[in-house]
Amino acid sequence: MKDTPNDIDPVESQEWQEAIEDVILRDGPDRAHFLLDKAVQQARAAGARLPFSATTPYQNTISPDDEVDVPGDYGMEWRIRTINRWNAMATVVRANKSTDGIGGHIASFASSAALYDVGLNHFWRARSTMHGGDLVFFQGHVVPGIYARSFMEGRLSEEDLLSFRQEVNGKGLSSYPHPWLMPDYWQFPTVSMGLGPMMAIYQARFMKYLHNRGLIDAGDRKVWAFLGDGEMDEPESLGAINLAAREGLDNLVFVVNCNLQRLDGPVRGNGKIVQELEGAFRGSGWEVIKLLWGRGWDDLLERDTSGKLRQLMDETIDGDYQTFKSKDGAYIREHFFGKYPETAKLVEDWTDDEIWSLRRGGHDIKKVYNAYRRATQADGQPTCILVKTVKGYGMGTAGEGQNIAHQSKKMQVDQLKAMRDRFKIPIDDADLDKVPFVTLNNAQKSYLTERRKELGGEFPKRHSEAPKLDVPALDKFKGQLESTGEREISTTMAFVRILTTLLRDKTIGKYVVPIVPDESRTFGMEGLFRSAGIYNPLGQNYTPQDADQMMFYKESKDGQVLQEGINEAGSMADWIAAATSYSTHGVPMIPFYIFYSMFGFQRIGDFAWAAGDSRARGFLLGGTAGRTTLNGEGLQHEDGHSHVLASTIPNCISYDPTFSYEVAVIVQHGLKRMYQDQEDVYFYLTLMNENYAHPEMPTGAEEGIIRGLHRIQKTSRPGKKHVNLIGSGTILMQAIRAAEMLKDDFGISSDIWSATSFNELARDGQDALRHNRLNPLAEERVPYVTQQLQNAKGPVIAATDYMKNYAEQIRAFVPGRYTVLGTDGYGRSDSRENLRRFFEVDANHIAAAAMVDLFREGAVSEKDVEAALKKYDIDGGKPNPRLS
Repeated sequence: MKDTPNDIDPVESQEWQEAIEDVILRDGPDRAHFLLDKAVQQARAAGARLPFSATTPYQNTISPDDEVDVPGDYGMEWRIRTINRWNAMATVVRANKSTDGIGGHIASFASSAALYDVGLNHFWRARSTMHGGDLVFFQGHVVPGIYARSFMEGRLSEEDLLSFRQEVNGKGLSSYPHPWLMPDYWQFPTVSMGLGPMMAIYQARFMKYLHNRGLIDAGDRKVWAFLGDGEMDEPESLGAINLAAREGLDNLVFVVNCNLQRLDGPVRGNGKIVQELEGAFRGSGWEVIKLLWGRGWDDLLERDTSGKLRQLMDETIDGDYQTFKSKDGAYIREHFFGKYPETAKLVEDWTDDEIWSLRRGGHDIKKVYNAYRRATQADGQPTCILVKTVKGYGMGTAGEGQNIAHQSKKMQVDQLKAMRDRFKIPIDDADLDKVPFVTLNNAQKSYLTERRKELGGEFPKRHSEAPKLDVPALDKFKGQLESTGEREISTTMAFVRILTTLLRDKTIGKYVVPIVPDESRTFGMEGLFRSAGIYNPLGQNYTPQDADQMMFYKESKDGQVLQEGINEAGSMADWIAAATSYSTHGVPMIPFYIFYSMFGFQRIGDFAWAAGDSRARGFLLGGTAGRTTLNGEGLQHEDGHSHVLASTIPNCISYDPTFSYEVAVIVQHGLKRMYQDQEDVYFYLTLMNENYAHPEMPTGAEEGIIRGLHRIQKTSRPGKKHVNLIGSGTILMQAIRAAEMLKDDFGISSDIWSATSFNELARDGQDALRHNRLNPLAEERVPYVTQQLQNAKGPVIAATDYMKNYAEQIRAFVPGRYTVLGTDGYGRSDSRENLRRFFEVDANHIAAAAMVDLFREGAVSEKDVEAALKKYDIDGGKPNPRLS
């Protein structure tokens, strides 16, 4: 042993090292780790300043001595895997031959074929009567390989593969995992990178939630998420890993394919992404398994008595590692092994081809199998497997290890020939240009069938069957259908009462999942802390500060409320897990996620889109909604466009109710559609914190509430001076006030309409127009809003607390003159009165707009309109609030 400059006692140092070596030989590395950890703790407790490192040497975590053989027929699996590689490539190449620019990806699956092969052959259980099934988030860009596997299993036909990314005819295969497009196949959408990791964490967490509440037996089920090292730069990818460790999600496995390349080039050319990710995950409390080197390296490392090979592995950066795999054995000999005489000597008797044949760990079936095996044995910790591979493995000059690999969609004949020869694919030269698909022989088919039979059946496979729930009738919410009298409440309070009723329901109460991101008290929901409890897998091991109060902060292992802290993205991922429980667990859960509306669709819009793709079922509640209802909070908090954003999601049904009876009707209707009729839609309701008196529900109002428009005040015999005032949310109260002003000041009569959903009215109108265009000889359909307003006398004025675009959607379907008032522009802090005045949606502006329209139609005189503008203090020179 060489003396080190700071070693004051080399002999003692040698004795310590020999002692550790002896422990490893006698009791194994785990015992050595335990002793060293105890020693470090003792030294730190004594005040020693010991350096911390969250990374380990750039080597495999699992030593060769701890590995077991892969069960099954290794040669058979290699043969099937090479055919799978070829068919995956052929799927993309042939699609682009038939339709130029159709796209697709070859390199991602080429780098990870072994990772999926091992999982599908040996680990991933399908749902069956004997097992709940594992959940797998497939990396989006690898889907050609998964389709190719299903083709070999007989689940997909050659015609299906030829329809890759060609879906309009109804038979195509989707570009990425999309449950909306392939509802019997894909479990989760994943290609919006970064969302998959977070959704996987919360799926694993929700599985524990259901287990701890006694709704399922999770058993040994696992959630697997396959990710790319480039994808880990997305903030969401690492955004929730602390939660996974904190809650001990040992049912969660991340597999990060570290092929060192993202879409345009190296992930960390000047660094080492494996070491970086190891530090992040180990520092957060995960078990990390590094799988970097294939079996060919084991002999070299055993002969590395100088330690120079290990040093070389540690100091070589990713940019160089990538370059090595884009060259050849001679280049690796010179530029890698040749850096030190000791490492050059290790391969001096090797041929260049032998050097080139050294594989990375992700291409070695035995190494992959043992990493997965270790991960499935996890206890109390989530596991992250960092697997080193080569992007475009097997593609040769078409992209192997090259910066262009991700964009490679086509292969020339010489490149096809090289790949065929490398993997011994049984295709003649004359047929290469056709890029034919290769089918399995009977023995190979039988082998795959047996592997999947042992694991429960087909995979991936999405299940949609779930028990129907007995939805309570509308009269269950009798308290919300009645007038509040002189008592003033908000629609938020009305919702909380409805939620409380549902939680107490003996039939469906246990399926309700309240979700809040640290805003329960804001929404008046703190009463649920004690009655339902806040879920925490550790229970409550402390005495809460408010333990002596009736509504104290209560956490429990079987708590029903998911309180996610200041974490909208995590809360939405939680909601998606609950909203897809009917599919993933066969247990239909009813999630209600309430949040500041401005921090809903705007903040988590990509998750909301993924929820639609996931065929989620549940309720989103945008609290303190509207641009002017949340006075004092200003630009960042005031929502004037969440309904516009909600309208972009085809299966999101959104409402902006004003009265408690409207909230009750909408929630009961949503329950029926989603949990009784089992429609794959979800509901978004905006709720306000403004208090006012709520009337009793008018007889027969249900249909109008659900379809988006119902009349709440009708003039029996309207004269010439008559208007129709439409409002939604709290601005309907301004419309009601405007009607009183018009009557008192100018003798104008009004019909008042509550527009619970301009989005639903617009969709209905657009559907009617489409039907009429495609079926010109059939009876013409009339949009619902047209039916309601076609006999309404006078102009129509619509005012909402949202952008004008929200109500403008129905202009084409409104007969007669139509004026829209809305809150375009940034929010700001002030009183509600001043904000509504500023955005021109208060009663004064509504009344003035009505007078202007009546003047345009000749129903009132110029003198009348001038008097109205003066009385209502309308300034024609006022700056536009949209630009202010």
